[in-house]
Amino acid sequence: MRILLRGGRVIDPSQHIDEKMDLLIENGKIVRVAKNIYRNGAESEADAPSTLKILDLRGKAVVPGLVDMHTHLREPGYEYKETIRTGGAAAAAGGFTAVACMPNTDPVNDTRSVTEFIIRQAAESNRVRVYPVAAISRKSEGVVLSEFWDLKDAGAVAVSDDGKPVMNGALMRRALEYACSLGMTVISHCEDTGLSAGGVMNEGFVSTELGLQGSPAVAEEAMVSRDILIAEFTGTAVHIAHVSAAGSVRLIRDAKSRGVRVTAETAPHYFTLTDEAVREYDANAKVNPPLRGIEDVAAVREGLRDGTIDVIATDHAPHAATDKEVEFDDAASGMVGLETALGLGLKLVSDGVLTLSELIRKMSVNPVRILNVTGGTLRTGSAADVTVIDPERRWSVDRERFHSKGRNTPFHGWDLKGKAVMTIVGGEVKFQEP
Repeated sequence: MRILLRGGRVIDPSQHIDEKMDLLIENGKIVRVAKNIYRNGAESEADAPSTLKILDLRGKAVVPGLVDMHTHLREPGYEYKETIRTGGAAAAAGGFTAVACMPNTDPVNDTRSVTEFIIRQAAESNRVRVYPVAAISRKSEGVVLSEFWDLKDAGAVAVSDDGKPVMNGALMRRALEYACSLGMTVISHCEDTGLSAGGVMNEGFVSTELGLQGSPAVAEEAMVSRDILIAEFTGTAVHIAHVSAAGSVRLIRDAKSRGVRVTAETAPHYFTLTDEAVREYDANAKVNPPLRGIEDVAAVREGLRDGTIDVIATDHAPHAATDKEVEFDDAASGMVGLETALGLGLKLVSDGVLTLSELIRKMSVNPVRILNVTGGTLRTGSAADVTVIDPERRWSVDRERFHSKGRNTPFHGWDLKGKAVMTIVGGEVKFQEP
């Protein structure tokens, strides 16, 4: 079967393409990107193979498949929150053709057997590409390094103790050096637990008014500074996860100007919401790092605009109602994001912070480059991982219609403009908007 995506606005930052073109897919590969395929000249509609499926995409954007480099799929161990199958379905519905899943499962992904289990489950669910991220340390306890080589050989693409910071600086140094020698990415959860201890939201005016223990921005910034300095000293690369604070953006910007090999991501809630979202004690707005102040949101948006922040990731963190419908102090941190990330990201385009091409670079090209995985391009011969976006589609977020098991979102009822209407993975349509 051949698929011809006809008449869409093809946007491929990896090739500096942004124009109305056709895209031809065959046997899971992109075989041609050009104008007027099978429409004029020597080729005509009559010459098209009988197996050709033509999709009219006028008014739509055709882009490299979105890649989320920070997802929690919860399996193994927490299948009541999410499974690889349901998470994969949510990813496809959100326009993602691939996700990198974090290791804070049960058991923790610190061994070959867990990595291989995740890969098998992903193959059986057959939704999107799933790239396992293994733990930096055994059981993510921050004491002894995991066996990076064995984990990479099993299929892990990166290492992280996400959800827990590596408090031991010497261990982080060894992790950076070991991972660098293997070509693996280290994704750092930056939090000084001595400074953040007991905090359930951002430390500031709102936390004082609500009587909730605050976690100051410096808890993140101090660890960002440490990891940048270690990377600079060792000449290795480090990726900073879920940047939320203005000081972190400033530190990363300064490090990049010195040539330090640092990359960074943020999530939609950090450029969309402030700690005011917690005023009603809504646990769906409880995340780690916490939602910050208006000046932090402005700094994150500027970091996205000027390229300091390379990636928009979802930090998709599904929880069951029993994890969230409790006292705010006791509620689990995290919100679902796979099905709302693109719509929220497109608000940056409408606000003039990013162009659509720049948004796609941060949600596809850059994650692929940092993780060194398949995707991020519509180049001829590459895997046919494609996302089709209707930038004019208006829709309301309805958590009851999520493909994810998680319903924990503060965006329920929000009206958004722009949505993924088709997701193609390896030449197969995995999601199509009814």
